[in-house]
Amino acid sequence: QVQLVESGGALVQPGGSLRLSCIASGINFSTHTLGWYRQAPGKERELVASMTGSTGTIYADSVKGRFTFSRDTARNTLYLQMNSLKPDDTAVYYCNAQRMWPPRTSWGQGTQVTVST
Repeated sequence: QVQLVESGGALVQPGGSLRLSCIASGINFSTHTLGWYRQAPGKERELVASMTGSTGTIYADSVKGRFTFSRDTARNTLYLQMNSLKPDDTAVYYCNAQRMWPPRTSWGQGTQVTVST
């Protein structure tokens, strides 16, 4: 059974930093595309960063140079280090794992990040 559990969301001031974590179970990192998505109020869910073994890591233009996506295979954990946070980064952040074959997409429950004074 696949399970993704995010944590680390919080209220932070503009310019601050947060690190999100996603503990994964039932997933082989090497056979999945791993990702962080976010959804702001009234907006569609959007890709923040994704990682595969063959293509490396890609980032949304809005977070390039500020966010870093990493993984610890031994701990089955994904991380999203977020620096220089802006109010526009306010959203619920979701961990995602996609298996190509047989197709399967798994989501975590989300963690709230609020950037505000």
